[in-house]
Amino acid sequence: MRTAVISLTENGNRISDKISEKLDCERYSFKKYPSENSVIFESLSEITGDIFNKYDGIIFICAVGIAVRCIAPHIKSKQCDPAVIAVDENGKFAVSVLSGHIGGANCLAEIVSDITGAVAVVTTATDTGKKFSPDSFAKANGLHICDMNTAKLIASEILKENKIGFYSEYPYKNIPDELVTEKTFKYGICISDCKKNIFENTLNLIPKKFVIGTGCKKNLSPDVFEDFILDMLKENNIDINLVYCISTIDIKRNETALIRFSRKYNTPLNFYSADELMSIEGEFSCSDFVMKTTGTDNVCERCAVMDGNRLILKKHSGNGVTFALAEREINIDFERRIL
Repeated sequence: MRTAVISLTENGNRISDKISEKLDCERYSFKKYPSENSVIFESLSEITGDIFNKYDGIIFICAVGIAVRCIAPHIKSKQCDPAVIAVDENGKFAVSVLSGHIGGANCLAEIVSDITGAVAVVTTATDTGKKFSPDSFAKANGLHICDMNTAKLIASEILKENKIGFYSEYPYKNIPDELVTEKTFKYGICISDCKKNIFENTLNLIPKKFVIGTGCKKNLSPDVFEDFILDMLKENNIDINLVYCISTIDIKRNETALIRFSRKYNTPLNFYSADELMSIEGEFSCSDFVMKTTGTDNVCERCAVMDGNRLILKKHSGNGVTFALAEREINIDFERRIL
């Protein structure tokens, strides 16, 4: 999860520093109280607008009300908004504010609470009632939710203490008490490679099997990058919604084209060092030029395999972009966490 931590005071900086020691994140601090190794900003509302669509998670170290006013103009949908939490100035509470389930704010609040000793404050109904949450489960296991309205119906039935049917074409473990592996229920969940009407009201969850390994020229146009990636997916009959993540080398961490694509299509962006990529065993296309400039003989194929299990499409290149595709093994675990 690409995460930003925003602090406004000296005490906030101390909490931000503590979080950054354990969590991979980028720090932002107010100009009146600048902090070492952080980006300095003058206006909280402006910096929030600048970074809202660049990160998967944003941690505000301030009052919840301040955070809410800053993010309000930028909120669009639970399916694409970043996880937002607010930690108070004294580090007593870590409050899940936005995108608790799909975005992972509930889990992020718990992680920050473990780091700082704060109490995680989570208010979503399924979590406060310790119930199974369909959207959290789908997010944690890399499953595409075909219909959010049906997901809401399933969650509502669970809150009513009703049992839900469950059908899966993939192996699974730790199934919760709320789900029953029978097809006779009015409401049910189906995990399959395509939509199936197993129940009268079926929540279809399709595994995101595919991993894109990629690289691109420095400062490449985001539109050029997007067009090439989408064209490659179309050629291989793959829906962008079934892409689990995009993986690339860490020297591309701040590449605008990659960041914008990741946020636009709500697809995680993972980064790996040259040493990590070279440690992967297998047969890959090799380039002396790439080795000289990046420290690894191949970026896209090795990156694809880092997050996938089997390379299914070797290196393709064009318009300053390289592309490879891997397929990951699917194993469903109901106890898997989002982060």
